[in-house]
Amino acid sequence: MKTATKILLIEDDPGSRDALMALLKGSGFAMTESSSGKEGLHLLTGERFDIVICDLFLPDMSGIEILTQVKLDSPRTEVILITGHASAETAVKAMKEGAYDYITKPLNFDELRIIIDKAVEKGQLLSENVYLKKQLLDKYEFSNIIGNSQAMQALFSRMKRIIKTDSTVLILGESGTGKELVAKAIHFNGNRKDRPFIAVNCSAIPENLLESELFGHVKGAFTGAIKEKVGKFEAAHLGTIFLDEIGTLPMHLQTKLLRVLQEQEIERVGSNRQIKLDVRVVSATNVNLEEEVKRGNFREDLYYRLNVIPLLLPPLRERIEDILPLTRHFLEKNCRAMQRPIMHLEKEALEALEAYPWNGNVRELENIMERVVALTEGDTITLRDLPGNIVKAYLERAGSPTSVTPQGIDMVQAINDIEKKMISEALQLSGGVKARAALMLSINRTTLVEKMRRLGMPL
Repeated sequence: MKTATKILLIEDDPGSRDALMALLKGSGFAMTESSSGKEGLHLLTGERFDIVICDLFLPDMSGIEILTQVKLDSPRTEVILITGHASAETAVKAMKEGAYDYITKPLNFDELRIIIDKAVEKGQLLSENVYLKKQLLDKYEFSNIIGNSQAMQALFSRMKRIIKTDSTVLILGESGTGKELVAKAIHFNGNRKDRPFIAVNCSAIPENLLESELFGHVKGAFTGAIKEKVGKFEAAHLGTIFLDEIGTLPMHLQTKLLRVLQEQEIERVGSNRQIKLDVRVVSATNVNLEEEVKRGNFREDLYYRLNVIPLLLPPLRERIEDILPLTRHFLEKNCRAMQRPIMHLEKEALEALEAYPWNGNVRELENIMERVVALTEGDTITLRDLPGNIVKAYLERAGSPTSVTPQGIDMVQAINDIEKKMISEALQLSGGVKARAALMLSINRTTLVEKMRRLGMPL
C-alpha cells in the first residue's frame, strides 16, 4: 500500500526539497528528508526505506556514492537519481551501479510518480518471491518427509550425504512412494536450491513430442514448429532436472540422453549447434531397470550413467510403523484445509490401516484420509468410517467370516461382532472397570459406554 511505502529524499536545494516533500506527502507516502549525503546515509543506518530519491550532485558526496552504499547495506531498497546535468555517461553508470531509474530536472511529477509506483511494485514482487521461496524451502525440508522406520532413516542419512554434491541420482520405488518429493528435497536442500527445478514425466508426454520437450527445437524443424522452443534441459540450466518414469524413455532418446550426460551439452531438434549446460540429473522409476537392460529395452551404458547414486524408497507395507505418523499428518492437513477440528483414530481403525497392503503406497493413504475427513461426521474415525476394502482386509486378518457370496455379506454386522468381541475381552481383563477397559482399547470411557449401548451389551 502507498501509505506503507517509506521514502528518503536526499536533496540539497531547499526549494526543490520542500516542493517534492509536499507533493509526495500529499500522495500518501511516508516521507523523510535530508539535505546532505552524509546525513542521508546516517538515516539509512537506523531505518529501512523502500525507496531513496537522491540528487546526483550533492555538496559533500555524489549520488553514485550514496547509491553504492545503499546497495551494499540494503540491496532491496530502490534508488532513483535526479539531476539537472544529465548525460548518457552518468545515466549508464548509475544504472550499472544498480539505480532503479534516472530522471532529469526540471522534474515532471507525474513521471516521477509512475517511476515510484513501478519501484514499489518491483519491491512487492521481490518480497513475495522471497516469501514464496522460503515457503518452498520449508516445504521440502527433510523433516517434512515423514518416516520413523529404520528404512526411511537410512534413506534420510544417505540423502544428507549427497545433497551438496552434483552426482546423478536414481530414485527407485513403487508408484506412490514419494519419489518426486525426495527429488525436490535433494534439490531444495542442496547447492542449487536457488536455481530451477524442472520435472518431466517421461511417460506422460507422447513419444513424437518428447524429444522436442526435453531438448527444444528451432523454427522450421518440423511441421508445426513455427517458432524456436527452449527445452526442459535448457530451462534447468544451473539447476536440477527430474526425469520421472525414466524406464519408459524410447531407445532413440536414451541414446541422446546418454550423450547429454557424457558431454553436458544438447542439440535442439533441427539444429547442429551444441549448447553447453550445467544441469544435475535426478531420475526415477518404478520398474526394475536391470531387468529392462537384460530384456534389451534399456541401454546398459545409460543405466550405469543414471545409477551413480541409487536411492531406494521402500513400499508402505514394508514400513508399517510409518502408517500412524503419516495418517496423523494427512488428517491434520485435511482437517485444516476443510476447517474442522483435528480428527483422531480409534484403535481398530489404525489396526485396519496397518493390515491393508497399500498397493498405492503413501499416495493411496493420503487420498483415503482426504475422503475420510470429508465424509466422517464426528471427530473420531472408527472402523466403519474406512472404505470397505480396508475393513474387509482387517476382518480377514482378525479371522471373522468375510467371504463375499453371491448373496452378499452383512459388513455392518461383521464389524459389530468384532467390536463386541474386543470390548468383552477388555472388560474381562480389566475386571469390569470401564475406564480401564477404555484405556486398553485407546478410546474414551464415554465412547466405550456408547458402543456398549449401541451393541446391546449390559452396562
